[in-house]
Amino acid sequence: MTNRNIKKFVLTGLWIAVGFATNLHAQQVDYSVVSVPEESGNQFIQITSDADRLCMPIVKRSGNNRISWLSNRILDVSTDGKRIAYLSSRNNTTNIFIKDLSRQGSSIQRTNRSAVLDFSYSPDGKYVCFSETRGGTNQIFQTDANEGYVCRQITSGSQDYSPIYSSDMKQIFFARQEMKSVSIWSYNVQNNFLSTFTAGMNPCPLKQEQAFICARQNAAGNSELWKINYQTGTEECIISDPQRSFTSPVISPDGKWLLFVGSSKITSGSFTYMNTDIFVARLDGTNMAQLTYHAADDLSPVWSRNGRYIYFVSQRGSATGTANIWRMNFNY
Repeated sequence: MTNRNIKKFVLTGLWIAVGFATNLHAQQVDYSVVSVPEESGNQFIQITSDADRLCMPIVKRSGNNRISWLSNRILDVSTDGKRIAYLSSRNNTTNIFIKDLSRQGSSIQRTNRSAVLDFSYSPDGKYVCFSETRGGTNQIFQTDANEGYVCRQITSGSQDYSPIYSSDMKQIFFARQEMKSVSIWSYNVQNNFLSTFTAGMNPCPLKQEQAFICARQNAAGNSELWKINYQTGTEECIISDPQRSFTSPVISPDGKWLLFVGSSKITSGSFTYMNTDIFVARLDGTNMAQLTYHAADDLSPVWSRNGRYIYFVSQRGSATGTANIWRMNFNY
């Protein structure tokens, strides 16, 4: 497979990249099957084609069975549930493209930038906020979700990424890297004030309380999921495992389930292969279940707006390891 990395840098042990992934040990892993026996009961539908040139997050595998990956959101579903937005690498640039879910066909380019890193829709569906790598920094912008390329710059001169709106659209939460630490910040849309909250990345605001779920690395270097109530100051670890890392939390539309990415291990005789798969748990961290088991890297999951399906990025079904968007049903 062609290795076309456009931007690459390291954030707290997680590789952040835009482009196609380099498949380490690909000669030992078969991506060509669509599903494996452990995934029986799940129906997998391919949404994009190779011509859509989907950006696959780089996954870095190293010695001692260590794995790290891009944890930012590079997929999102429109508020009406009819379209899916994704990052695509074309003509040496990386931008947001939008595809109609009801029919096959080409996608519409939504941004006209150089190196968009990640993004999310606003709750009312009118805007998209995104981060872009520019001159050694990551800056956050807002643009119209449906027309035009005009952007409003939200932050500047820092390493900012993972922007996401609060449910009332009064704040845009994001992660900011300073030296070797990453913390959660917010931008107040009404008065332009910036606020900092706590250590973490991948913020995901809750609807019914002044709190968010985020990923946070522990002393051993593994990533955990935490619930942060920024009104009371209460911080609670809800997903943790001494042998795994977890990132990319996304709350289900009904507010009952938490979708996220976790590390896993595939073993066959003397062969061991570290992998990324999709997990789900109740919002308090109970009833955790692994949903995917494929040797391909499954990343950047998002819910359909009715909560019946999960969309994610994966190389599954491709003998060449080319990534596409896939949809699976949610059976819980």
